[in-house]
Amino acid sequence: MRTVVLDTNVLLADPAALTAFPDADVVIPETVLGEIDKLKTQRVDPDLRFKGREVSRMLFEFSETGSLSEGVELPGGGTIRVVPLKTDRDMPEGLSNRSADDRILAVAAQVCKNECEDLTLVTNDLNMLLKAQSLGIKVERRAELEAGFARRFIIRPFQRYRVPFTILAIALAVFAAVLALAFYATSLTRTSNSNGSGVPTEFRDMLSATQRSLLDGLVALQANPGDLESIREVGDAYYNLRDQSGDVTFAQKAIDYYERFLKTRPDDVNVRTDLSAMYFYAGATDKAIQEATRVLEAEPDHIQANFNLGIFYWRGRTDYKAAALSFKRVAELTKDGDVHSQLIGDEAKKNLAAIVTEATTAGQPLDTAALGISDLIGGIQ
Repeated sequence: MRTVVLDTNVLLADPAALTAFPDADVVIPETVLGEIDKLKTQRVDPDLRFKGREVSRMLFEFSETGSLSEGVELPGGGTIRVVPLKTDRDMPEGLSNRSADDRILAVAAQVCKNECEDLTLVTNDLNMLLKAQSLGIKVERRAELEAGFARRFIIRPFQRYRVPFTILAIALAVFAAVLALAFYATSLTRTSNSNGSGVPTEFRDMLSATQRSLLDGLVALQANPGDLESIREVGDAYYNLRDQSGDVTFAQKAIDYYERFLKTRPDDVNVRTDLSAMYFYAGATDKAIQEATRVLEAEPDHIQANFNLGIFYWRGRTDYKAAALSFKRVAELTKDGDVHSQLIGDEAKKNLAAIVTEATTAGQPLDTAALGISDLIGGIQ
C-alpha cells in the first residue's frame, strides 16, 4: 500500500486532502496537529483558522471509529494515522529537532520502507521539497488545491496601502440588513448625523473597515450614480471582501464596478490592473492576461502588473517560461527600489525558484541560463 505523508500547508489549503488518497496509508505527523492547534490562538487569516478547525473536526470524526495512533479506515478506502516523532532515534543528518518542518520530514523518514519507494511526502513548501529530495523521499505537490496561492501573492503595491485584513465584524446577512437600512434611510427626509450617511453610528461601528467603505460608496452612488471615486471605492471594497472571504461573487462585483469606472477613465492603469486580478479570481485567466497586457503596453515598468502577469501564466496556464520572464522583469524593476519594492522583488525571486523546481518536476525543465535567471534564484533558500 502506498504511504502518503501530508504537510501542514496542504491541509490548510484544503482539509479534504485528508481523504484525497484512496487506498493509501495517509500519515499525519504529530507536529502537523501541533501547528494546526496553534492557529486557535494566533492572529492569522480567519480562513486559515476555519480550515484548521475543519481538519480537527474531520480527524475527531475519524477517531470515533478507531485509534488514530494505530490507524483508522477511511470511508473511500485506505487508512489514516497520526505518527509522533520517535525520540529514541537520531534525527536524519541535516535536520534539526527545533524546526517544525524538519520534525515533519523526520517522521516521513522514519516511516519509509523499501528505501522510500512506497512513500510520498505531499507538500507545497519549496524548502521542504528540496530537503525531502536530499533525503531520497519522493515529493508530490498539490497544485490543483492552491487557489489560495494566487490570492495571497497577487499584490497591489503602489496604489492604496491597504489596511491588514480584519475579521468580518458581523455575518454577511447582518451586513446586508445594514445596507438595506442605509438605502431606506437615504430615501427619507432625515436630520444629518455624525457620519453623514444616514446610518446610526452604532451600526457603523459594528462593521469592518472594508464593510464601512462599501457602505459609504454604495450610499454615495445612490445619490450620485456617476461619482467615479465612489465607483472605484466600491470596486476596491469588493476586491478586499473577495480577499477576506475567497467568495468569487465578490470578484464579479468588483469586475462590474471596475469596468464601469474604466468606461470613463480607460487609461487608469492601476484600476485596470486590479480588474485583471479580479478576472483571474473569477476564473477568467485569458481576460486577466489580456487586461494585464494592456497595462504593460501603456506602462511597461508597472511592477504590480508584471508581478500579477507572472501569477496568471504560472497558476492559470502553467506556462513556466512566460511566468519566469514576468517575475524576472519584476526582480529587475525592484532591485534599486525602496524597502517595499525590494520585498516585492524578493517574492518574485522566490516564485522564480518555485517555478524552476515545479517545471523540472513536471518534466518541462527551464534553461535558467538562457532565460537569465540563474543569478536571481541562486541565493533563494
